Amino acid sequence: MTRALLTGNAAAAWGARLARIDYLPAFPITPQTEIIETISRWIGEDEMRCRMVMLESEHSMLTAAGAAASTGVRTFTATSSQGLLYGMEMLYTIAGWRVPLVLINVSRGLSAPITLEPDHNDILAARDSGCLQLHCATCQEVVDAILIAYRLSEQPQVRLPVIVNLDGFSLSFTREPVSLPDDQAAAHYLPAFRHDAAEFRGGHPASKAVAVLGGGAYSYFRYETHLAALAAIDAYDDAAREFEQQFGRRYPSVECYRNDDAEISFVMIGSFATKAKDAVDRLRDAGHKIGLVRPFMLRPLPEADLRKALVGKSGIAVIDQNLAPGRGGILHGEVTSVLYGQQERPATVLSYIGGLGGRDIVIEEFFQIAADVRAAVASGATPAPRLLYTRNELTDMRKMQAAAHVEATGDGAVDGTGGAPSKETTA
Repeated sequence: MTRALLTGNAAAAWGARLARIDYLPAFPITPQTEIIETISRWIGEDEMRCRMVMLESEHSMLTAAGAAASTGVRTFTATSSQGLLYGMEMLYTIAGWRVPLVLINVSRGLSAPITLEPDHNDILAARDSGCLQLHCATCQEVVDAILIAYRLSEQPQVRLPVIVNLDGFSLSFTREPVSLPDDQAAAHYLPAFRHDAAEFRGGHPASKAVAVLGGGAYSYFRYETHLAALAAIDAYDDAAREFEQQFGRRYPSVECYRNDDAEISFVMIGSFATKAKDAVDRLRDAGHKIGLVRPFMLRPLPEADLRKALVGKSGIAVIDQNLAPGRGGILHGEVTSVLYGQQERPATVLSYIGGLGGRDIVIEEFFQIAADVRAAVASGATPAPRLLYTRNELTDMRKMQAAAHVEATGDGAVDGTGGAPSKETTA
């Protein structure tokens, strides 16, 4: 095992290399392009045996990935943001084909307006596609998650694509120390893909599907996909347990940080959860019993582990790095559905929206969130969902709007001050 200072993108490339992928269909999009460039360089320098093909779009890329995986070769690809949405049709298709492959998504906020920085609306748009999802918080997790994802995806009772997600820029371009397994250790954990029935040869033609199915047959196949996703819960636990035995790093489907005796829990996914860990440590130092619950696996949703982590707490704050307009935070809805009907469910589950388009979540906001939860528990009243956005940010944005209005029209009637949030750190 060697240690290296790697970006999240380089860690993803190393995960694919250690998995000994056979085929890489690709299409570039910021901020994931470095993954493809790194693998391309290795192929060109004969450090990696893999067939790489540049396609004309993400839709074609995912079509090629699914087709290749159906022939029994280990397939890998990567995308981000608008690219994931461009290939969305094929996410549903390759899940319906029941082909095992790994797709890296480097999360980036969706247009419009354009941003190059991260949030989770792209990956959560794929939540119901049938693809499984693992969400990484560190560069080390990226390497390890890819190996675990292939073990999970290739299990006969699963055979579904797995999306491994990492946050753009805040993780994809951040360098961290990473322990890389040697080739022999990786091969021991992840043997060659045994495709069995997943074979497609010109000399033995066979139909893999039919063009049109009626409701009864269609329902059967969709439900079979659902059952395969549920089977992935136990399959993941087995894969993670064997990974820990071999490499010493533990990846439960739900990570709990200082949560056993916590009265209040933060719930987050992605790299910003590392900021929450820092906040938990500081709040603990100040005498508050706070913990963090981070789903590492979001599809299938590990409901039993989430309940175990959250039932019995006084209050919860779910911090979503996404926004479903007209509804609110997507993770908040997932968490509340898991807790519904539980006898010892928390008295209050607060919802916060933060980190949109890479907007930072600062330590003071975690402190305010903890204070809000304590106040809600004491009063018995749960406040409405809140956007993490400061009074100064709102004032600055409205001044920019006013200046743009004056420049465009010559009309100085807009003063740019507008209203302001009632709290300094939350709106």
